[in-house]
Amino acid sequence: MTNKIFRSTVFVVVLVLLCSLGIVVGVLYNHFTGVQVQQLKDELSLAVTGTEQYGNAFLENVEADRFRVTWIDTDGTVLFDTHVDQTAMENHADREEIREAFETGSGSAVRNSSTLTEQTFYEAQRLWDGTILRISAKQASAWALMMDLLWPIVLIALLAIGLSALLARRMARKIVEPLNKLDLEHPLSNDTYEELSPLLRRINQQHLQIHSQMRKLQHKTDEFIQITSHMQEGLVVLDKETHIRSINSAAMQIFGVGVSCVGSSFFLINRSQILRNALNDALDRGHGSAVLELNGRAYRFDMSSIRSDGNLLGAVILAVDVTESQNAEQMRREFSANVSHELKTPLQGIIGSAELLESGMVRAEDTPRFVGHIRKEAARLVSLIEDIIRLSQLDEGVELPAEQVDMLQLCQDVKEILSPSAADKQVTVHITGSGFDVMGVRRMLHEIVYNLCDNAIKYNVPGGSVTIHVENNRLVVKDTGIGIPAIHKDRIFERFYRVDKSHSKASGGTGLGLSIVKHAAAYHKAEISLDSTPGKGTTIAIQF
Repeated sequence: MTNKIFRSTVFVVVLVLLCSLGIVVGVLYNHFTGVQVQQLKDELSLAVTGTEQYGNAFLENVEADRFRVTWIDTDGTVLFDTHVDQTAMENHADREEIREAFETGSGSAVRNSSTLTEQTFYEAQRLWDGTILRISAKQASAWALMMDLLWPIVLIALLAIGLSALLARRMARKIVEPLNKLDLEHPLSNDTYEELSPLLRRINQQHLQIHSQMRKLQHKTDEFIQITSHMQEGLVVLDKETHIRSINSAAMQIFGVGVSCVGSSFFLINRSQILRNALNDALDRGHGSAVLELNGRAYRFDMSSIRSDGNLLGAVILAVDVTESQNAEQMRREFSANVSHELKTPLQGIIGSAELLESGMVRAEDTPRFVGHIRKEAARLVSLIEDIIRLSQLDEGVELPAEQVDMLQLCQDVKEILSPSAADKQVTVHITGSGFDVMGVRRMLHEIVYNLCDNAIKYNVPGGSVTIHVENNRLVVKDTGIGIPAIHKDRIFERFYRVDKSHSKASGGTGLGLSIVKHAAAYHKAEISLDSTPGKGTTIAIQF
């Protein structure tokens, strides 16, 4: 702005100077021209008087270096000239001033030289005898006058420009200095030019609007950060160049990165071609999805493009942990297959025995054995169905009536029920501890104790023992059985999972007992822990 003010000031000064010089030269030229013309007229008047009285003798005695006197006859012939021999001069009848003098008695004319540096002024007057006396004088033209004044003009112009440049620079600095010192953060507190007041008030209004919008934007940003930071799903916002613009804590955990990844390319934190293809689909067609396993977990990535007025701005990636749903789906498929298999096995035994009895192929003495087999398989089928129903109820999470249950008494009841089974297996059952009460569903708690003790007896060794310890809100069932290998420990609570299928079939188990224990314990918000050594036994503890 300082340079602009400086250039403008200097330009105005130069322009004014040139205009002033032009006006001065013009005024002076017009003044001296008027003086010259008037002098010519005065000189002509004197010459006319002398010529009319003395004729040619007067003209011959005239000495004029600045003026030229010419006497012209009525036919235009030159009778006398003070500077040139009249016999060598051409006829002057057609000259402007001569014609005008013949017609009106006097005439004037101005003619330029071929170089335009001189002008000749002519004044003519008719004498009493009809002849014309003309006087002329040369004068420098305005252009010549300008050329003569060139060096003074240049000198004056240089001085004026230099002085104006100095003053303009100082003036520009003084004008701009208050502008440079303006406090735009507090526009109304400035003490500056009055002309700037409307601008400063407008700036202040804009500041207020911007601050209001910034507060709203910050509020929305804080809301966005708070919402996304507490999301279980991973959220990543990308620009159109696939650089990360925002990433929440869940996404950082999924990809194993920190906040420093913001601004870098998304493909630097994950180079999976599956994700790259899905993101390209989102950018090209608006949506893309992929399922990928990261750090032992399965995630579904839903990607959508962000557009405004038809222009691509970027994309948003939502990562959802689908491990549990995939596991649940896998368990559902396995459960369906296992249920079909487990139901089919006793049914086939029942149908086979019934067909033999129906066809009469069974001897009378073998009939009780076949009938017993049918009863045994039917009981196994009923037990399996009851276990499936219990698991379904537990899965549904239906609220059941709760009551205060004495766990020590409950364990004694279970011991009494399982006494025949323990006697058949030659296993001794012991109950220790002072006991405790639990507010819960009696039937579920009974299932927990029954299934743990039933398994401890079934998978024990002849002469072994089962110890049930009930104390400090902790139920511990310890056996001296065959134990569980380490590779099976994480899966024994799955439905229909068996460590040794042949042994389980011989023991008549359904494969759902520990699954029922797991769900019933979860219903009562209890924690299960397991410790087992193959060949030495298993200890399962439930902390209520």
